[in-house]
Amino acid sequence: MSQPRTDLANALFSELLMADQLARNRLSKTLPKGMELSHFGVLNLLAKQQTEMSPAELARAFHVTRGAMTNTLAKLEWAGYVHIRPDWEDARRKMVAISPAGRTARDAALAAITPLIDEAVRTLGEDRVRQTIPVLRSLRQQFGTEDGA
Repeated sequence: MSQPRTDLANALFSELLMADQLARNRLSKTLPKGMELSHFGVLNLLAKQQTEMSPAELARAFHVTRGAMTNTLAKLEWAGYVHIRPDWEDARRKMVAISPAGRTARDAALAAITPLIDEAVRTLGEDRVRQTIPVLRSLRQQFGTEDGA
């Protein structure tokens, strides 16, 4: 790889990592008390999917270990935001569904972060955001595979 390309790659990833850190920090402060970004992510996915998912499916979706997802799900269950039940077809597995309280918490979190996201879109401009989304989606897809290919 040539030096200018290496410099460009380093600049891209430096900016992505800094933007990620700053966005996570701001979003975490905006979420309702006691809710973490990981909690919101799981609730948001379950609300969008409108179906139960296994802990293993959730772990794969978020690229985390099963242990990390189990920890997150335990906190969500304790808060009453998810229901966890045995899988009727395979007793070794469990199934997770968002509860009515979880849907309410997800909606409250979404309402809390929407002004922050709307401001970012206004500041950057809708056209720039629309142009950027496919690039970020491509990066996500590239890094979402085990070998990056």
